Amino acid sequence: MATSSEILKKYWGFNSFRPLQEEIINAVLENKNTIALLPTGGGKSLCFQVPALVKEGICIVISPLIALMEDQVNNLKEKGIKAMTIPSGTSQDEMITLFDNLRFGNYKFLYVSPERLQSKFIQDKISQLNVSLIAIDEAHCISEWGHDFRPSYLQTHILKEIHPNATFIALTATATPKVLHNIATILAFNNPNVFQKSFKRENLAYQIYFTEDKLYKLNRIFTKTKEPAIVYVNTRNKTKEISAYLNANGFKTEFYHGGLSPIEKKMAFDNWMSEKTPIIVATNAFGMGIDKANVKVVVHFNLPNSVENYVQEAGRGGRNGNKAFSVVLTNNADILSTKEIQQKSLPSLEEIKQIHLKLYQHFQIAKGELIEDNFDFNLLAFCNKYNFIPNKTFNALQILHNNGVIQFNNNPKQKSTILFLVNSNRIIQYAKSHPKKKEFITTLLRLYGGVFEQAVKIDEFFLGKKAGITSWTVIEYLEKLEEDTIIEYSKSSNNSELYFLHPREDDKTINRISKNIKSYLKQKHAKTEELIQFIKNDTTCRSIQVLNYFGESKSSICGICDVCLQQKSKIKNVTKEITQLIQQHKELSSKEIAEQLPFKEADILINLRNLLSEEKIGLNNYNKYFLL
Repeated sequence: MATSSEILKKYWGFNSFRPLQEEIINAVLENKNTIALLPTGGGKSLCFQVPALVKEGICIVISPLIALMEDQVNNLKEKGIKAMTIPSGTSQDEMITLFDNLRFGNYKFLYVSPERLQSKFIQDKISQLNVSLIAIDEAHCISEWGHDFRPSYLQTHILKEIHPNATFIALTATATPKVLHNIATILAFNNPNVFQKSFKRENLAYQIYFTEDKLYKLNRIFTKTKEPAIVYVNTRNKTKEISAYLNANGFKTEFYHGGLSPIEKKMAFDNWMSEKTPIIVATNAFGMGIDKANVKVVVHFNLPNSVENYVQEAGRGGRNGNKAFSVVLTNNADILSTKEIQQKSLPSLEEIKQIHLKLYQHFQIAKGELIEDNFDFNLLAFCNKYNFIPNKTFNALQILHNNGVIQFNNNPKQKSTILFLVNSNRIIQYAKSHPKKKEFITTLLRLYGGVFEQAVKIDEFFLGKKAGITSWTVIEYLEKLEEDTIIEYSKSSNNSELYFLHPREDDKTINRISKNIKSYLKQKHAKTEELIQFIKNDTTCRSIQVLNYFGESKSSICGICDVCLQQKSKIKNVTKEITQLIQQHKELSSKEIAEQLPFKEADILINLRNLLSEEKIGLNNYNKYFLL
């Protein structure tokens, strides 16, 4: 049996683990139920993926987002590791085949959403698997005190009943002590091994600037900084606007948001990763799978949703250990606007009931009826039909999804498909008469088999790479082939998928979960207030504020945040007088220095700390300072 270090080297190419990873993995391999709190960039996934590959049997991973699951499954497949998720719209017959493959096909990972786990059929199928490890990813979702509480996560305890001998690991990047305790209680972990990496980032400068002209400040930032950067904004339109503004001012940028097609997302991401466009302007949809070490600046052009979200997003800077900056651009109008936007975007319980009712009317579902097929759902068309506010409606649908009422897949990532409508002889003739497309058609036929019998999924970006053309040219060629009735081309859809998980009962359904909804809405308001307090507090070091929020009370000031820099500028520089005094006496304590110099003790202590950090003085075992 391979060791964890051998697995790490074989599949990930690393010679050593990051801090805490090995300790967590060893605890899991010793079959100890474990909670791991690793801030962004700490390598959470390896903490269950490596031990799962060491152990016999399958690892079940509970994960909240379809896109996140697909991303991890694809990454594992690229490494030659067998993993799968349950695709949206999978029929019961297809599910039986899928679980047979899991049982007999040497698969190591099954990714499941907490909503899927509530299905009795899936529970029965999971009970037939040889499960050695269960990983609860984004475990803060279990706790009602977490920043993204999802009641469906409370059902993950069912896996303990199905597989009582399996080892559990709960992982999160952001959790307060209260949330960690809540996770352990809900999962019934008796004396769990809790591993918590400090949130302290010594190389990351948290800087909050109050400015009335954010665009000017943004321009100044990127005039000074030429290294990769992320700019977070709060709407899809703003990603385009800010990107266009920066491009017009001579910077190279891309924009990214959840409404882009899979091809557009991939192109934007790849251009940023390769630094063809070193600045990316994005909504918080830009988060999964980002592991770029040399991000120099993360700018929040608008306020994030919570302290947890802020720390997670800011933490994408400076992963190479070099100094990096987290910059928030704000003003008093911005703070007021954030509160107003929340009021307008968070639906009330009555509004959720109304939106839920209209969903059934929209799809003409009768009372007591349950339709198990998926519906193609266009949010804007639905909102226009019933005069709903799109943002508020989207949040209502998310709440219904998180409470297991519906399954709402906002980004189904359906791949494009093609089907040839003519025989091979006709295609050869067509290629001869269209020489520009000849090589493209040859590549298409070589890459995708079975295109004459049935519609086959394709990837325009991958196809373009192989044919030596851009993905836009691929789409142009495919549309022309369809126009000439050579193929049937179905482009990937941006519409959502929607499933109803319960028969229509109208208000009764919502009344059953009203307590959860009220708790969630209250928590959302509380998180916004906590963030605003953090933004406004300009007297306490930002790093200390962050650490205190996550329960770390012992910490020194960072010296590089906006608060520390402001305080430094007010401090009287007396380093010359201190060094001269120490030179005269060889060794002196801070008290002795304060007694002999006519300056404030606070100024003397800060100057001593600066001299220590600059390695101009040292401190011996008797707490006396000496010159170096």
